[in-house]
Amino acid sequence: MDIQNLYHSAKNLYGAKVNFPQLLKHVAANRQLIRAIGYVVKSDVSLNEASFFEALEKAGIELRMKDLQIFPGGMKKADWDVGLAVDAIRLAPSLDVAVIVSGDGDFVPLVNYLKWAKGCKVEIASFSRTTSAKLRELADEHVNVEDIPNIFIRDNRRKKGK
Repeated sequence: MDIQNLYHSAKNLYGAKVNFPQLLKHVAANRQLIRAIGYVVKSDVSLNEASFFEALEKAGIELRMKDLQIFPGGMKKADWDVGLAVDAIRLAPSLDVAVIVSGDGDFVPLVNYLKWAKGCKVEIASFSRTTSAKLRELADEHVNVEDIPNIFIRDNRRKKGK
């Protein structure tokens, strides 16, 4: 799970948060879940970020964390693409199905490799509006996150304009 990708897509597209336990339950369906790995970037030392990470772990998601890189001049980098790809390749011999929860087109070579070299069925779960068309085309199945029941958590306390 590309946690940052999902978090920011839900926030920017829908003004909501992702219900990660519901997402995990839906993409696992009635299959045996071998491992759920979430890739996160620590960008803030706030309690909100720590409690968010703790909630993900309580939902059964094993977290891989790295610090946000800030370069001279202010450029920031928060990328887990290589880490996710390496883990998927490493786990592939134990899997019948790999579910990549991201719409990032950078995963096209990974999907090709898992399907053709490792014989895995590859599913993509992502927000359709922010998913690479090529990634969706290559996947054996695409789960549109917006269509999952109870996938959004909305903060009803926040009023528009505040």
